[in-house]
Amino acid sequence: MGYDTSMLCYNHRMARFATTAYFDFVSTRPDRAFIRDEWIQAVIDDPLYEEVEDDGRIRRWGAIDELDGRYSRVVLLEDGETVHNAFLDRRFGAKLK
Repeated sequence: MGYDTSMLCYNHRMARFATTAYFDFVSTRPDRAFIRDEWIQAVIDDPLYEEVEDDGRIRRWGAIDELDGRYSRVVLLEDGETVHNAFLDRRFGAKLK
């Protein structure tokens, strides 16, 4: 008997990290398709800020130099490795104040 991997897959961009089917779907939207895998990986590896949600998911933020320091939020599953969501977060700057 194997284990269920139906919720985990590798995204369409051939990322170096595991992703959920939800991430694969939303990452094709025009407002997210430009987000580079290396930016996501940089936020995972060296976040400026981190929060753990009640359900165990992990939110990490980081500045994207190529986008004039705009902030990206990456949401990981509770395993700390699987990317569930990634987007630019316009409201994050307020958390730093």
